[in-house]
Amino acid sequence: MPITSYLTVARDGFAEIEEGRSRFRCTLARVSDEGGARAVVDQVNKQHWDARHHCTAMIVGPDRGYESASDGGEPPGTGGAPMLEELRGRELTDLVAVGSRWFGGEFLGSGQLTAGYAEATRAALDEVGTVERVLQDLCEVEIDIAAVGRLEHDLRSRGARVLGVDYTGEALLRFAIPPLARGVAEDIVDDLTSGTGRLRVIGQRWVDAGG
Repeated sequence: MPITSYLTVARDGFAEIEEGRSRFRCTLARVSDEGGARAVVDQVNKQHWDARHHCTAMIVGPDRGYESASDGGEPPGTGGAPMLEELRGRELTDLVAVGSRWFGGEFLGSGQLTAGYAEATRAALDEVGTVERVLQDLCEVEIDIAAVGRLEHDLRSRGARVLGVDYTGEALLRFAIPPLARGVAEDIVDDLTSGTGRLRVIGQRWVDAGG
């Protein structure tokens, strides 16, 4: 079944916690592809150059098809892996997490490292919140100028997002709807134009629900 929605972080942000005198900071950012995620990692590394370690975890794609984790020089499985598990646990995608640690003078065991990175990631996720992203069809329809106002009203009342109207003899109305609502939109256009109007799907996009 095609994927029509997924969860990601509502905004970029960070949180810090302390574990065994080490300071852990998790930076979260929304991304749309692996390249964007790598750019965020590079930026955090430069910004917090004085941190001893930078661990990473990322999930990309509406189907969560790409995952990656790095322990950034920490013992295997103590940095990126627990961070990735936190992202998986909340069923998130299209985001990257960078866990930075500043040494506080006390050497930490594997359990403390794992707990520190996991707790920092949880705190950051709680701080930024989550949002559902939904797939929409981008549509257009040509209609008589005298009727475009009513069509726009009817589509809005059914939850469509009207994107604009171009006037070139007739009115060209552009709007976005969930794919499952296409049949309803077609019926509205058909009724208002007595069967002469034709809804055309010209593309798709992902948008934040309620945005």
